[in-house]
Amino acid sequence: MVDVICDTNFLIHLATRRIKNLDNLDVEIGQVTFVVPQVVQNELSKLMKNPKKSNDIQSTLNYIRKFKVIPILGTFADKELLEYVSKNNAIIATMDKELKKQIKQYGSSVMSFSGNRIVLES
Repeated sequence: MVDVICDTNFLIHLATRRIKNLDNLDVEIGQVTFVVPQVVQNELSKLMKNPKKSNDIQSTLNYIRKFKVIPILGTFADKELLEYVSKNNAIIATMDKELKKQIKQYGSSVMSFSGNRIVLES
């Protein structure tokens, strides 16, 4: 079982879109568990205050309610995730192109979306 650390946009996409291969991930990629860094949970809570995003954010918060929250703290999720992968090999789930590039430079893997499917990039 591998923990996949999710960033904010990945979680919103996961919760609000139909992902074609979600049920087959264990076959395609292996046993994964999506985990939520505390800093991402904090960002989602702040986004709740934005009336344009509140529906998506509420759906996301409901969707991740049972996800394990891990103690990656700070004020800016991308920065904290990069700091984490600089010290630990990890899989980070993100859609942010710049973040993906930096994660790969540290030798970690990236999980992302391609055509409403979850893909693993290394």
